[in-house]
Amino acid sequence: MSISGIVLAGGLARRMGGMDKGLVEFCGKPMVAHVLERLKPQVDEILINANREIERYAAFGYPVIQDEIGSFAGPLAGLHRGMRAAGNSLVLTVPCDAPLLPADLASRLMHALVEMDANIAVAKTGTQVHPVFCLCRKNLRHHLESYLQNGGSRMGAWHDTLKVAEVAFDDNPEAFANINTVEELTFLENRHR
Repeated sequence: MSISGIVLAGGLARRMGGMDKGLVEFCGKPMVAHVLERLKPQVDEILINANREIERYAAFGYPVIQDEIGSFAGPLAGLHRGMRAAGNSLVLTVPCDAPLLPADLASRLMHALVEMDANIAVAKTGTQVHPVFCLCRKNLRHHLESYLQNGGSRMGAWHDTLKVAEVAFDDNPEAFANINTVEELTFLENRHR
């Protein structure tokens, strides 16, 4: 089965002082550049979901899609837009602020999705589920639209309405260390210089 990868870069990054997180440098290049490099071999198509700095994101060479739901509605708005634009039956979402993205994320999530005949497969480390690292079936788009129209906004709460396969990545927990503050950025950079 073919996969469309959606890089979620549409947030406001309030905890990062409003900087566009994907464009913040990590070890010498923008975080989104790390994410794109790691994602490219794993998927058949890449789309970047961004609501600001459209030209700068477009310069990475992939289509940039903006939320159709206004007010920076979060990762579900990006997934919703990605489902509409995706050319494949499966959609993988990853955040723009996870520069250590696992090289086998898509394959492990796909294996669990198929084996469990689930709607969605999500990454998990220990007891912590990482809902924005998810592989889902594109045919869930109308289900998601209904959830959003009824006031839903949290990705984890939407997952709770579906059959989910949780995939343990305890062998690589740092890969899910998404960066929300300057302090987290500095800490992770110091570990990977």
